[in-house]
Amino acid sequence: MISRRTALGLIGSGISTFAIGRASAADYPARPVRWIVGYPPGGATDIIARLVGQRLSERLGQQFVIENKPGAGNNIATEAAINAEPDGYTVLLVNPANYINASLYANLKFNFVRDIAPIASFNRVPNVMTVNKDVPAKNVAEFIEYVKANPGKVNMASSGNGTSVHLSGEMFMAMTGCKMQHVPYRGAAPAITDLLGGQVQVIFDNMPSIIQHIRSGALRALGVTSTERSAQLPDVQAVAETVKGYEASALFGMGAPKNMPKELIAKLNTEINAILAEPDMKKRLVELGGDPLIQTPDAFGNDIKAETDKWKKVVEFAGLKVE
Repeated sequence: MISRRTALGLIGSGISTFAIGRASAADYPARPVRWIVGYPPGGATDIIARLVGQRLSERLGQQFVIENKPGAGNNIATEAAINAEPDGYTVLLVNPANYINASLYANLKFNFVRDIAPIASFNRVPNVMTVNKDVPAKNVAEFIEYVKANPGKVNMASSGNGTSVHLSGEMFMAMTGCKMQHVPYRGAAPAITDLLGGQVQVIFDNMPSIIQHIRSGALRALGVTSTERSAQLPDVQAVAETVKGYEASALFGMGAPKNMPKELIAKLNTEINAILAEPDMKKRLVELGGDPLIQTPDAFGNDIKAETDKWKKVVEFAGLKVE
């Protein structure tokens, strides 16, 4: 049994806490917000964060300061964000490495699905299945026939082991029975250079980094890895039109330490969704390869789980593991 005074005190405390929570959401952010990005400045991932961050800064009156923390395949940045105070003043750019690394790395100090609070999705960006012009295939079906007719002769480039570029190709091999030799590079630029030179025959590269070579005619696009065709390459089929069920787009968004107050998550989600609906922002995101993806934190969380499960199957098929 508790006394009436104690009970009233507890009730009062609860009301005060609720009021503080509402006030903090109304006043948030009261100081600059640190936005951790696991890649160097200038890449497509960093560009998305800076685009959204600039508009958040303008709308909310506080700077969203991009902090680039590259290294360990995005894990350094993720660990820093997950271990930060869940007060709304540290957020993370969520990207495909987060879903892939959950099964690729054997000794992570965190469980991403468990330890991240989803805030908002931004967009999905397809990769593009692209070949050197000397490859005779003009579409996905012809490429499959070509690979099977030339065992051991087709080299598949990637921007590195365990990247979405690499695993998009591994997924293609798993679903078609094609056997290609994987050739990892330290980034997309040297991989594309060798693709142009004919040292490798195919890459499943991120659209922003390869689309200029496709548009110039230097390389040939066979398919996009989203379930539907891209507005950026409307004449290029989706791989899924030939390989049923194939989907390997890159999902981007914002997350935070798992105990961030729901009121702050809701406020950021509302602001980000409003930004994604702006015509200028939509146009810019489409130029980067994908339409805005406006949804709730819970829906984004479900997508994170689905992406993690999807890439786990590919990692296991490829027999990949990083200690």
